[in-house]
Amino acid sequence: MDTGRQIQSITPFLVMDVLEKANAMASEGREVIHLEVGEPDFDTPGCIRAAAAKAMESARTHYTHSLGIPELREAICRHYRATYGVLVDPEQVLVTAGSSPALLTAIACLVDPGDEVVLTDPHYACYPNFIRILSAVPKLIPTGSEDAFQLNPDKVRAVLSSKVKAMVINSPANPTGICLDDAHLRELAGLGLPIISDEIYHGLVYAGEQHTILEYTDDAIVINGFSKAWAMTGWRLGWAVFPKNLIRTAQKIQQNLMICAPSMAQWAGVAALTEAHGDVERMRLTFARRREVMLGEMKRHGFSVEVEPTGAFYVLVNMKEWTNDSYRFAMDILEATGVGVTPGIDFGPGAQGYLRFSYANSEVNIREGVSRVAGYVRSL
Repeated sequence: MDTGRQIQSITPFLVMDVLEKANAMASEGREVIHLEVGEPDFDTPGCIRAAAAKAMESARTHYTHSLGIPELREAICRHYRATYGVLVDPEQVLVTAGSSPALLTAIACLVDPGDEVVLTDPHYACYPNFIRILSAVPKLIPTGSEDAFQLNPDKVRAVLSSKVKAMVINSPANPTGICLDDAHLRELAGLGLPIISDEIYHGLVYAGEQHTILEYTDDAIVINGFSKAWAMTGWRLGWAVFPKNLIRTAQKIQQNLMICAPSMAQWAGVAALTEAHGDVERMRLTFARRREVMLGEMKRHGFSVEVEPTGAFYVLVNMKEWTNDSYRFAMDILEATGVGVTPGIDFGPGAQGYLRFSYANSEVNIREGVSRVAGYVRSL
């Protein structure tokens, strides 16, 4: 059986290759340190788990409204008002089974085959595949240390055409951990191009401010979810805020492809937004300490972190002195040291020769993992 032509353009998610090989090594008895995976190492807070159990015991196990239960959509709106001073109508909110379906739905609302979507390079690995699977085309805008990995509005302006239908931004960003600042967000919003803003790492900012794109424009779709700040990766619960003229289109996509997000997870989401503030802040402060540890270890071992991250839980390290093939280099490091790191090429051609290190692990493992990688590099 042959695959469709369009699906053949989909590239693998390389961090999963590293993770799966690391797990296979661990199953054979190797001691493995995971600095590759972008997943909090904390358990979901107890109040959230209790809410899901209560929902199950109360037989809240049926289909919900396709947009999501009203209680959760209202809690999301209160979150935007309290956190950013932004007013959102519950009828603009679509609750999804993770932020990935929200992102796919957002892109589907805006593009036709052959249309172009602006992305930064580097970018989250899966963005181009969401675009390609809809027969649209990723339009990469290089960013780097010279512009502090901030998306330059002038570079976007230079590629605008009738084919460019949207722009995806990500702040705090994966893989760089960089937050777009007020000036850049304001100018990007002023370009008149619909913006899809992936804000999944909001709540995990350690220096400076975090801003939602909704502070600057209504011509935007915001993607967020519970996986990162609330340590709920396996719950598969996310949301999107749509302009009022697009929400019915997004709802029709949800009704046909996914029906609704899992009902018990939605009730857990209500508890996350109303009861888990202390837990979330404790996790954030722990990540903040780990960030300092990892940056200190990188400096101590002489690694090049061109721009220090201020959010998420990643550090992007320039390894071009030792490699021009980051995938092979990451696999060699894993085999030689038992430390999983993510190859930069996963995030676009602009990150070739870089490695991404995650500090979603203990301080002990961060120190040991970076030390092992440094020892391997010295052996070269």
